[in-house]
Amino acid sequence: MVILKKSNSEKIQDPAFKSAGQKIGTEIWRIENFQLVPLPESDYGKFYSGDSYIILRTSAHRGGAYVYDIHFWIGKHSTQDEFGTAAIKTIELGEILGGRAIQHREIQGHESDKFISYFKPCIVPLQGGFASGFKRHEEQYEIRLYVCRGNRVARMNQVPVSLSSLNHDHIFILDTESKVYQFNGKTSSIQERAKALEVITYLKDKFHSGRRCGFAIVDDGECKPELDSESGEFWAYFGGFAPIAEKAFDEKELIPNITAPIIYSLAPVDDRIAAIRIVKDDQNIAKESANSIWDALNGKPAQVWIYEGKEPPQFIALFQPMIVLKGGTSSSYKKLIKETKLIDRTYSSDGMALIQIPSTAFNINKAIQVDAAVESLCSLDCFLLQAGDAFYAWHGNSSTVEQQQLAETVTKHLKVSEIYNFSQDDLLTEDMLILDTHAEVFIWIGRSVDPKEKKSAFDVGQKYIEQAILFDGLSPEVTLYRVTEGNEPCFFTSYFPSWDVTKAMTEGNSYEKKLKLLKKIARTFTLLSKEKSTRLRKPSEKWINVQSSFKNKAYSPNLPTDSGSETT
Repeated sequence: MVILKKSNSEKIQDPAFKSAGQKIGTEIWRIENFQLVPLPESDYGKFYSGDSYIILRTSAHRGGAYVYDIHFWIGKHSTQDEFGTAAIKTIELGEILGGRAIQHREIQGHESDKFISYFKPCIVPLQGGFASGFKRHEEQYEIRLYVCRGNRVARMNQVPVSLSSLNHDHIFILDTESKVYQFNGKTSSIQERAKALEVITYLKDKFHSGRRCGFAIVDDGECKPELDSESGEFWAYFGGFAPIAEKAFDEKELIPNITAPIIYSLAPVDDRIAAIRIVKDDQNIAKESANSIWDALNGKPAQVWIYEGKEPPQFIALFQPMIVLKGGTSSSYKKLIKETKLIDRTYSSDGMALIQIPSTAFNINKAIQVDAAVESLCSLDCFLLQAGDAFYAWHGNSSTVEQQQLAETVTKHLKVSEIYNFSQDDLLTEDMLILDTHAEVFIWIGRSVDPKEKKSAFDVGQKYIEQAILFDGLSPEVTLYRVTEGNEPCFFTSYFPSWDVTKAMTEGNSYEKKLKLLKKIARTFTLLSKEKSTRLRKPSEKWINVQSSFKNKAYSPNLPTDSGSETT
């Protein structure tokens, strides 16, 4: 007896997958009544919270073969039937592609950087969905407020248009029919503000195509705005200007005259890390220095003596986040270690370290290095284990979402991460980046990078190459380049489609640079609109000549009569 077995190619396939994965790019399907409906490219990047989607990303491998990534995205209000269908169809698509696809599960609000990079600068989560009968073309434009997070990829979350939605820590984008507003929380980072500007451009193109739409920047902490100003327009959507409540304390009551905080350090430390542990001699020097500064300012500022582990909330709130590391870098500390022959346990980026996110940290904004031992773990807290360039997150069973988010933030302060689907906009002037083409390695250095980091660029590049040799098969003889911002050679810029020289030459930090470019585009658009309007109103040259003839000659032109005859 001969048993015939159907091959995979003969399996019944969903018609929607007929041409899937045959070209490089992104393909998206939405689940509607257990069926796959292809999404038009004009809607790519728009995801409704009541729906589930399947996203196929096809890219070319070094050897030319196609590489597949399948993501199924689950909206937070999607039904069990919808995301169940998405999961089944994802498996089916993987089989159609010969089992070579990597499958990813994406939950709304917790999407991977790789997934969001397909839709740079962001994906736009919208309320509603197919099952709830949303309308694509609404008669009245819906005003939306988004909280925008992220330096490399923007994570957008739609929130109610309410004063209670605003806070000092994040960027908020208010999208109205005629203007898009960016509200910069006073403790938000420069990089986040710069990324939000890209989101504004994206929203204008995506939701305002064919309509004139302006933009405005509103900075947190400015004085009460005039009603006719752009800030006044923004606050009108929230019922008028009102102070934003602090998380747990009113900073205005604690510090009457708010000024930019300044930290005086007696030891050379990385300015990204708030970590100073000093011995007795340094304490005396610090006290004398504080008194001198206090005298120089005529006794106006409050002078505070703070002990490690007893930091008041208003001190911790100055840092985003505050990370307390073991050891010290001052000469007194090094001298003490040498004299007492103690083991120097000072934190090293190349070594092993266990970072604790304690549940008691004020506003969940403080992380502490603890002994790298099992005894240090606690189910109430989150921990980060650093082992050289590798990081591992350990979330206690009773840890909170806020602790887990801070763990992610701390990791960003300490590690190097890959940028997916990179573009020129990812070259931030405050950063030092590595471009690995597999044939060459470039170290790109922004103008605002610390001078010490600039000097160590080749060391960083060499360390990266050593890792890439082991894990990625990179040749140990690969060429290593050091490239500075504004001086990029053509063989570097060729890896960035549509390289814009004006972006590289614009002065300022990453936020200021992008704001200048956005304002320049807006001015150009306004001038072109005025020029077009003038051309439409201005009579043609031929018509002007005819009018002139009427004025300068004493006869009337021959005009046809109703009967068709001519008069002379």
